Amino acid sequence: MATGAANHAVPCVAGRSKRRNQQRSPASLSVRASSDANTVTLLDYGAGNVRSVRNAIRHLGFNIRDVRSPEDILTADRLVFPGVGAFGSAMDVLNRTGMADALREYIRRDRPFLGICLGLQLLFDSSEENGPVSGLGVIPGVVRRFDSSEGLIVPHIGWNALQITKDTQLLQGANGYHVYFVHSYHALPSDDNRDWISSTCNYGQSFISSVSMGNIQAVQFHPEKSGATGLSIFEKFLSPNSSGTKAPPRRKASKLAKRVIACLDVRSNDNGDLVVTKGDQYDVRDHSSSKEVRNLGKPVELASQYYIDGADEVSFLNITGFRAFPLGDLPMLEVLRCASEKVFVPLTVGGGIRDFTDASGRYYSSLEVASEYFRSGADKISIGSDAVFAAEAYLQTGVKTGKSSLEQISRVYGNQAVVVSIDPRRVYVKSPDEVQFKTVKVSSKGPLGEEYAWYQCTVSGGRDSRPIGAYELAQAVEELGAGEILLNCIDCDGQGCGFDIDLIKMVSDAVTIPVIASSGAGAVEHFSEVFEKTNASAALAAGIFHRKEVPILAVKEHLVDDGVEVRMQ
Repeated sequence: MATGAANHAVPCVAGRSKRRNQQRSPASLSVRASSDANTVTLLDYGAGNVRSVRNAIRHLGFNIRDVRSPEDILTADRLVFPGVGAFGSAMDVLNRTGMADALREYIRRDRPFLGICLGLQLLFDSSEENGPVSGLGVIPGVVRRFDSSEGLIVPHIGWNALQITKDTQLLQGANGYHVYFVHSYHALPSDDNRDWISSTCNYGQSFISSVSMGNIQAVQFHPEKSGATGLSIFEKFLSPNSSGTKAPPRRKASKLAKRVIACLDVRSNDNGDLVVTKGDQYDVRDHSSSKEVRNLGKPVELASQYYIDGADEVSFLNITGFRAFPLGDLPMLEVLRCASEKVFVPLTVGGGIRDFTDASGRYYSSLEVASEYFRSGADKISIGSDAVFAAEAYLQTGVKTGKSSLEQISRVYGNQAVVVSIDPRRVYVKSPDEVQFKTVKVSSKGPLGEEYAWYQCTVSGGRDSRPIGAYELAQAVEELGAGEILLNCIDCDGQGCGFDIDLIKMVSDAVTIPVIASSGAGAVEHFSEVFEKTNASAALAAGIFHRKEVPILAVKEHLVDDGVEVRMQ
């Protein structure tokens, strides 16, 4: 079906929203549009990371005009709305500021509009997220949560394929490529909204991945995080007359891809410079006489190269952990800002996400720390030690206080923005009856011939052990609001002998959120093994990429040859 003309789009929208505007009739709705062809108006209502959207717009050569009032929406020549966070919170802000009415009027006029992620969902009648909550009422339908009752992993995180159903300028050249999704709620196709749908995506069932009517466009995925494909989509909205199209993909996308993630352990060396390092069972100092911190490169340069090489995500872990003053570590925040200008795939950052009080006695909440990370360019926050303590308290009391960093950040930014990093150490036992924690029958026996092991969690970078197992911790943090688990293994770290399959299978079978396998990769075969033998959604490596022992492209080509779906650029 061809894209609807402008005179087709306006009556369709007006039939649902014009009546509401007639009741309110704010005088400001007659403002004329601006005409700066090089400026894009951005509606940022203050929740989550929109720095990446800003960077994508600027990367493509456009200036940004921020919305400060409803009138700024109505005078926009092109409007981008990157919705982030919870549906209800977003609608509260839009209604309270008068921007909801301005958006309805802007759309009724069929002015160029691009909604992203929540910016698509808010166009519908309502959402079940903490609801029902009424939306803008532009498109018929209800936004619902993915159903995890049958084992579907929720949130839907990663690179998935589009099924294009309408010939639109926006999606030209995107057919056959993966784009990046991160969401727990979705809109379903129906007879009432089928004229709007320009593409669908399959995850458990078919859901709406983009809509198009006249000049109104919206996508559930994140073009600013979808690499070259996403930037091409953005450019087609910003420059409708651009003729550039992508070459056909080397391997056509068909479903959700397994992710290959590059991790950068960042800390200050003995000279005070931020460097990328790599540990050997969490020891980052050379075993030579110098005992210096291993320096494997500069963070921004390496992150940029991994993006070019095809990494699906880049993860920064500040292993000094902001020990004294998290918000005082300006160099790390600057690393994030600079990386987000060059890396158009998701960025995760971890280290020191907790409540703290500075030397002057001022208290900072973990939410404030996380917010600074998001503003600096992070898409996801990784929480380690603080999540362990929260899980221990929850398992002891059975009460969710809502005060832990995990709960606070998840509530405001959504669980898809929160990763919990688990750092366990293998403890061998002769019988499962010896401990109260979940054990597994291990593939290789222990030093005394033990056939079983449990995985004891640690905090403070592996230095301190805690009375909780990885299995119990994973289930607890899912209950508390984690959207993803980064599963490390101290025993395998830096060994290059492969991922701990026993551990990863145990945890990935125990939760319904995505699990990232980490620690131990030394060859391309280790990646195919972990995807074939466990339910891991992604696999992460560091040292083999830093030392150029195994290129990211080699990993992906091996996975393709082994029948594993991956994103190929």
